[in-house]
Formats: sequence, C-alpha cells, structure tokens
Amino acid sequence: MIYYKTEEEIELLRESSLLVGKTLAEVAKLIEPGVKTIKLDQVAEEFIRDNGAVPGFKGYNGFPFTLCISVNENVVHGFPSERELKDGDIVSVDCGTIKNGFYGDSAYTFAVGEVKEEVLMLMKRTKESLYLGIESAVAGKRIGDIGYAIQSYVESFGYSVVRDLVGHGLGRNLHEKPEVPNFGKRGRGTKLKENLVIAIEPMINLGTKRVVQEKDGWTIRTADRQPSAHYEHDVVVRKGKAEILSTFDYIEEVLNNK
Repeated sequence: MIYYKTEEEIELLRESSLLVGKTLAEVAKLIEPGVKTIKLDQVAEEFIRDNGAVPGFKGYNGFPFTLCISVNENVVHGFPSERELKDGDIVSVDCGTIKNGFYGDSAYTFAVGEVKEEVLMLMKRTKESLYLGIESAVAGKRIGDIGYAIQSYVESFGYSVVRDLVGHGLGRNLHEKPEVPNFGKRGRGTKLKENLVIAIEPMINLGTKRVVQEKDGWTIRTADRQPSAHYEHDVVVRKGKAEILSTFDYIEEVLNNK
C-alpha cells in the first residue's frame, strides 16, 4: 500500500526533514581527525531532543544509536563507537528524526582532513547523482527512471551501485512503500504520482558493488574494502519538478566556514 500525503502532512515531514539537516550541521562542526564517532552520536541525540523531537533510528528494529556512522569502506548502518576519525577518512552520517508523528531521514558523507582526490571525486559524483535522481522524481515518470538516472551517471565514471540497499517511501513510518532503488531501467516500476514522499539515497562504491554484513549484524561494508559514499534527501513527487524537503544548506554553511 502506497500512502500519498496531504499538504498538511508534507509540512510536518518538512519540519522533521529540516531538523535532520540542522542536526547534521551540528555533527559537521565536530568532524575532524581525533574525534570519536560516539561523540557525534551524543551531540546529535541531545540536539534532536532539545528541538522537541526524538531520534528516528534509536530502537528502530533494535538499532542502538541515534546516528548511523559509516567510515571509509562501511557503506551504511555503522555503529558509533570509541573509534577516532583519522586524517584521510570519509564518513557517511545518516540521521533520522520523529517529530509530530512524522519521520525525517537524510545522510551526508564528510571528508576528514586531507582526503585523496579519487575519493573526493567519488563523493562529489555520488552527491551529483542524488540530484539527477531527484530530477526524475516527477509525476508521470516511474521509479525506474530515478534509478536509471543515478546508475547511468555513476557507472560512466567506473563506480558501482549497491544493489542490496535502496531508498524508500517516508511518512509516519521510516520505511514505506515503494522501494526506490539506485539502479533501474527507464519506464519501469511504480508510476510516480503527486504527493508521494520518498527518500532517495545513492550508495555508490569506488570498487565492486558487492557488500557484506559485519558481525555486529548491522554494519554493511564493501566486499573489496574500497570506499563508499552515501547522500540522501527526502523528496515530494510533484508535477514538473520534485520538491526537496530536507536540506544540505546548514551542513555546507558549516563546512564552508571551517
């Protein structure tokens, strides 16, 4: 069952989604060599609760933290820990909130100190692929058009698209129908209708598309241990042009002033 949202519900989703962007900006202030990833988690949880919301991931299917923090070859669902970020690392931070009964869900990949050029390009092109996917999230197109836009762009650079994890519908539940793969064929899949809210989240690997699950039962990493990048926005399907509910503006303001 696909739930299409009312304009009132979309405004509540926007509020939750913008709070995620603000939370990730608080995290961005702290990202530097030597910071422990558990510290990022603590700051995020406190900020979310101070803003009248609760962490969307904590306790979800038993996940024990506020943030998913995935460093280098870890794709998604990494645990915050005593691990210190090092110069040259990249770190994907995925955050969820619940406010007024609705979820926000967004992710951003950060560079720590001096990162290799080829890895910075992976990050840049993964983010670009997100916006190309969003361009296809318009009424009358199909889910496959979003995945095709992402896949065809990143594969043109020799990167690979993770197949085991996908984007999703978003609303009162964190994961709603339909699934939104980052790969696909044009004109295939569910037809997109106005007021569908989806989370589009390309997970793009420098090397193989194959991933494995670590012993913690959550962390997903690349099979060849090459880096992976991940960006995510919450989007409303509209006529003509999709509307982005989440934002990277707060994050990038912090990064540009560092």
